Amino acid sequence: MLSKIGIQFFSLPKLLDKDLAGALSMLSAIGYKEVELYGPYTFSNPSAIERWNSVTPSLGFKGSGFFGHTAKEMKKMLNDNGFSVPSIHTDLDTLQTNMGKLGEAAEVLGNTYVVLPAIPEEKRKSLDDYKSIAESFNKIGESAKKAGIKFAYHNHGYGLKEMDGQIPLELIFAQTDPSLVFFEMDLFWTTAGGADPIALLEKHKNRYHLMHVKDMIKKMHFSGDGGDPKQWIELFPYMTTAGDGIIDLKSIIMKAKENGVKHFIVEQDMVNEPEKALKKSFDYLSSI
Repeated sequence: MLSKIGIQFFSLPKLLDKDLAGALSMLSAIGYKEVELYGPYTFSNPSAIERWNSVTPSLGFKGSGFFGHTAKEMKKMLNDNGFSVPSIHTDLDTLQTNMGKLGEAAEVLGNTYVVLPAIPEEKRKSLDDYKSIAESFNKIGESAKKAGIKFAYHNHGYGLKEMDGQIPLELIFAQTDPSLVFFEMDLFWTTAGGADPIALLEKHKNRYHLMHVKDMIKKMHFSGDGGDPKQWIELFPYMTTAGDGIIDLKSIIMKAKENGVKHFIVEQDMVNEPEKALKKSFDYLSSI
């Protein structure tokens, strides 16, 4: 039984952008107790804001971060709806150069974790790139600790297959400090990448602190190495509400709780009919 179920805001960005108060009220009425925000934020590095602005026309919405509000205003709205904030997603540039601002935001929002949702494509072309990323993660984790927060990496579908005889994700685990670098498991992308969530949780006990709970209509793997947006988009139609797919969520969540996962966060990227879909996911997860 999950005492608190979270929601990643990227599940319903259009609704949040159009009617933030109404969206929060709806999520609260469903029963969600935690929210995870996505960037960029007003304090994010200009490069991150520029990248975001370049993709929003194709996404059909612009809102992110605090959706035009200050951190204090956002915190009040969340409090009024009974939400806490365990984590926020942000970009690599901001993590590397603006941890102070992330720490200040955490003091207001109350979040424990700052999470990198993806390694930029140009920084994961080779095994040496992954070694450099592991070094960067240790430095980010150290600066996060000094700022009073924790750093976590959210896996996507890349890095789960061998590259020059090594699995990049395993290299990151091996070459990062367990006291500084934590992980958020995305069940959909882990499955699509051909990895076993339960095996990873058991092998890396207490490294995963957060989980994106997703389901998959039928077992699907990437057409390639899972390394580019085209391959991700191909699989979007196979994402479904929790309990409606083939992923053994009950067993995985049980194993996750045994091995250190503290926050379970529903994510259905830009799902159609969010009120209906997100309620269905919540009801299922509340029942197991």
